[in-house]
Amino acid sequence: MSDTIKEIISLENDRTIVLETGQLARQADGAAIVRVKNTMLLATVVVSKEINKKNEINFLPLTVDYREKYSAGGKIPGGFIKREGRPSDEEILTMRLVDRVLRPTFSESFRREIQIMISLLSYDKTVLPDGLAGLAASTALSVAGIPFDGPISEIRIIRVNEKFILNPSLDQLEKADIDLIVGASINSIIMIEGEMKEIPEKEFLNAITIAHQAIKTQIKAQIQLVEKLPKNRFFFFDYDSDMEDSLLENENFKKKLFSFSYKKVERIYKNFLNKKTRSIQEKKILNKFKKNLSLDEREKNEIFIHQCYEEIKKKIIRHMILEEGIRLDGRTNQQIRPIWSIVDYLPGVHGSALFSRGDTQSLTTVTLGSSLDANRIDNVIMENQEKFYLHYNFPPFSTGEIRPIRGVTRREVGHGNLAQRALKNIIPNNPYTIRVVSDILESNGSSSMATVCAASLALMDAGIPIENPVSGISMGLFTDKEKTVIISDIMGDEDGFGELDFKITGTKNGITACQMDVKKTQGLTYNLLNKILMQALKGRIFILKKMLESLPSYRKKLKPNAPKIYTLNIPKDFIGAVIGPGGKVIQEIQSDTDTSILIEEKGGIGYIEIIGKNYNKMEKAVNRIKEITFVPEIGKVYKAKVKSIKDFGAFVEISKGIEGLLHISEIGWKRLSNIEEELHVGDLIDVKFMGIDDKNKKMKLSRKVLLPRPTKK
Repeated sequence: MSDTIKEIISLENDRTIVLETGQLARQADGAAIVRVKNTMLLATVVVSKEINKKNEINFLPLTVDYREKYSAGGKIPGGFIKREGRPSDEEILTMRLVDRVLRPTFSESFRREIQIMISLLSYDKTVLPDGLAGLAASTALSVAGIPFDGPISEIRIIRVNEKFILNPSLDQLEKADIDLIVGASINSIIMIEGEMKEIPEKEFLNAITIAHQAIKTQIKAQIQLVEKLPKNRFFFFDYDSDMEDSLLENENFKKKLFSFSYKKVERIYKNFLNKKTRSIQEKKILNKFKKNLSLDEREKNEIFIHQCYEEIKKKIIRHMILEEGIRLDGRTNQQIRPIWSIVDYLPGVHGSALFSRGDTQSLTTVTLGSSLDANRIDNVIMENQEKFYLHYNFPPFSTGEIRPIRGVTRREVGHGNLAQRALKNIIPNNPYTIRVVSDILESNGSSSMATVCAASLALMDAGIPIENPVSGISMGLFTDKEKTVIISDIMGDEDGFGELDFKITGTKNGITACQMDVKKTQGLTYNLLNKILMQALKGRIFILKKMLESLPSYRKKLKPNAPKIYTLNIPKDFIGAVIGPGGKVIQEIQSDTDTSILIEEKGGIGYIEIIGKNYNKMEKAVNRIKEITFVPEIGKVYKAKVKSIKDFGAFVEISKGIEGLLHISEIGWKRLSNIEEELHVGDLIDVKFMGIDDKNKKMKLSRKVLLPRPTKK
């Protein structure tokens, strides 16, 4: 057995994080185990043996894959196929978390294909694995000796009852008012993702600070682990060769493109055109340059030409923002793009809103359903039902592109999750399952934030009683050696050419969700982070006020075509009576009242949902069920109908099919020789339920106690 090299990190409550390498997956270029209690992750990294020339590829070929083995939680996959298949949304979100914190740490000249695979091998219900995935990936990279600006780490931090908890359990998560995953290097915050329950900016920043301190400890442990490895480890390639600038041979070609297009592009940008017009003008300039080249030159340098052209655009945009204080659409750094919105845009749906901000537009719908429509989550970590969920669609026409649609992309899953987390905690308790769908019709940056704004309005339009609507804004950052500029409501090019994309959502009371990514690993201080948050707050409130001009408050009634749901609880002993033999009773009620009725036992009681569109028919169904499940309450007065009269009393009906004896002595204060002196069949009288007789187990009813007692002579 190979020697295992370990490093141990101490946590609160006598817990530890154990980093291991050297025993598993030795054919990979780097492999590491991360373990907290019985939660274990294996991360492996493999790098291609050949270098991709820079003129053959224009992006970092990094692939991050995260999978949860069902055996890790002692489970067998559900469904017909009994093996792990395509990744779940939860696995995709973890992949994105790791990718987003690692990608900025690689040099632009690094062009080797690299694959990182992370597997959940064992799951302990007291430790969630997603906050450990970044640590596992970084440890594997460090062990492999791959050059990146690391080590880095990620950590999940929550707050419960004003106390911060690192690496929490699922049970603790449900009680938290702050839930964040923070990724960082030893000097700088790189990535933030999470949700909050209307938290002030100061408290949010405090959570980031605490998380970063814990991350620094994890980074030092990775360095110490690497120092324990053999010094004569064999690396099969020379990393320095990757760092050579392969563009030197094309320097003259590059200068020619700059000379031809720089001033022309700058002139277009300073005309402050919309995205579509600007894009057409950019392509015209590039096509003119290509026409001056031979066919062989064009084909050989196609990717290189586009890379150089992107450099020109980046240089111009950064100069305009940093040196001239103007942006592509003529705005100042704090100015928000023009906003307009319409609610009730689609008459046939339960709720809808069209929200536009500049060249970004979301058409969002709300559909109300019953508990049968809940989104069922069944994976290694949890079994749950979401009664509020949001789907985000990003079709190619929204950016004027043509591309095949092959299922939901990772980006769509991530953006939809962010918008869902932004809104979930402001949805009040209600009987409905709520599905929100955002279709992006135009995109020029901040489409996920447009989704949040449109979804808030659509929910209000549907009649969901939201007291504090949510708005969202994307913040950007441009820096050089002497100047730092924070910009509000960023566009697509500003996102691509800046140092930061920081999405923040919230109500007038505080932050509800956030997502931050940086393009480089240096320069984001806590003071700068605070300035960004304060500027974002100002923009967020401005956007919220614009939204509320369309619909100041939620509608007090549901749309006529929306389903109405009435819920009631019954003793579980009556569930069988409501259903009836073979479902006969419940089917008859549904047929007579044009409703759908769902019955489920929860916690020892019967939970009933009645779904319909006509309140009167629904009320009829409710009354039928109440008749079947009627249980009289001691001391309550009931309107009773006299059904028959006997020598010893009268039988009265206090609810349909529920009869009891009103004894002759309880009819009134006067002594009766004949009951018909006082009562007749068909009379309606008030009786009070006095309880159940211990001897014969019959109901005890009294009319006498409701009548005034006569005074004695």
